Amino acid sequence: MQRFDSIISGGDVIDGTGAARRRTDVGIVDDRIVAVGDLAAAEAGHRIDAAGRCVAPGFIDAHTHDDNIVFVTPDMAMKVSQGVTSVVAGNCGVSLAPLALAAAPPPPLDLIGDRRDFRFAHMADYFAALDADPPATNIVAMVGHSTLRAGEMDRFDRAATGDEIRRMAARLDEGLAAGAIGMSTGLFYPPARHAPTEEVIALAHVAARHGTLYATHMRDEGDHVLDSIEESARIGREAGLPVILSHHKVAGVANHGRTVETLAAIDRVRRTQPLGFDVYPYVAASTVLSRDRVQTSSRTLVSWSKTVPAASGRDLAEIAAEWGVSPEAAVDRLLPAGAIYFLMNEEDVQRILRHPEAMIGSDGLPHDVHPHPRLWGSFPRVLGHYSRELALFPLEEAIRRMTGLTAARFGLRDRGVVRTGAFADLVILDPAAIIDRASFEAPKKPAAGVETVIVNGRTVWRAGALTGARPGRALRRQALDAPMKDWRASA
Repeated sequence: MQRFDSIISGGDVIDGTGAARRRTDVGIVDDRIVAVGDLAAAEAGHRIDAAGRCVAPGFIDAHTHDDNIVFVTPDMAMKVSQGVTSVVAGNCGVSLAPLALAAAPPPPLDLIGDRRDFRFAHMADYFAALDADPPATNIVAMVGHSTLRAGEMDRFDRAATGDEIRRMAARLDEGLAAGAIGMSTGLFYPPARHAPTEEVIALAHVAARHGTLYATHMRDEGDHVLDSIEESARIGREAGLPVILSHHKVAGVANHGRTVETLAAIDRVRRTQPLGFDVYPYVAASTVLSRDRVQTSSRTLVSWSKTVPAASGRDLAEIAAEWGVSPEAAVDRLLPAGAIYFLMNEEDVQRILRHPEAMIGSDGLPHDVHPHPRLWGSFPRVLGHYSRELALFPLEEAIRRMTGLTAARFGLRDRGVVRTGAFADLVILDPAAIIDRASFEAPKKPAAGVETVIVNGRTVWRAGALTGARPGRALRRQALDAPMKDWRASA
């Protein structure tokens, strides 16, 4: 008689491919799924009754800034409570490695840590630290372009010189060889704003030689969003690698409704080259506090402030009124600081979510004192609000966008699916109850309806509480050449 470490029995398995759910059992040995079928007669060290529940692949957060929080709060409660079992870090040009700093990190690098946190001069050192002290979730890492610039340039208000590009390329090459899955940029932010497209293309060629990808917080998500999509596509086209547009949106009241244009532009690009994107399910963004963003936002909440800590969680307009100054003057007093900006339109958010290529990414900022609720609520919000309540798409399709699709785009083999031979990253959820409970007023509330979360065969979340297990792994690049070629062929 076959014996398993664990059997999940009687649940409705949603396998991550978009296929219809089916009632069956899942058998686990060590860190792998070894059987999917009728296991009523099999023996198991532990049997989980999933009757009336859905069993799905663990969710893969396509866009995070979790580079450092995996060391600070390795239980990763904000993620596993949502059913997330793997996170993609190093986004928006900001990665913790490869960079060792002797001074305070420039914004937005300060969103993920302070000077002492930037202690990994080599990506291999970062991965080694994760191996030695693993978190509860798996982590995938990219090399940030702004991080490379911070390590090689004396100032950011110019293009990199040829020598600086060569040094950055060497660091990128080393990071990719160590297991990073690609390069990211944050061309919107000051450290990279003056980098010409040619500088990025030169570095993207390095990523292409390793068979990896390019992810970008584009130069402009507002008035010039179409130009930025074309710039992103050009980088991928000329360097010969897949592109992922980070947290796709159109920002600012003047641009509401323009997702009709942007999604059409993305579809045109996809006919000739591989290009994907992620999205978070909210009308508000969050990043460093700045005058420019405040001027285009209908409302601004302060998420943290080094100079006025008590401002965290408060409305900027209220703070400015109390001080008797303009919102712009209040910004100057609060800096360095972070903020939540209400910039988007709900119809645009829903239009992006409905697109079959839309991966789900939280873009949460885990070090914020009063974070955007997306940090704790993105995945249950998609499943509960947008799938069940608004019926934008079936549950099977919603789960595909946060599992199988994401694993394919990032080349994570044997993850994001429920099948024999896949890693046992699993979530058991109540489809009638799952919903986000984090709000802009109380952003750190765990979701409802996530009952059990398993990472590499070990339970990390059970009955609304952490188990204390930390079985996560640094997922180094897994011979991505074949998956990337497949993506090119399907574009």
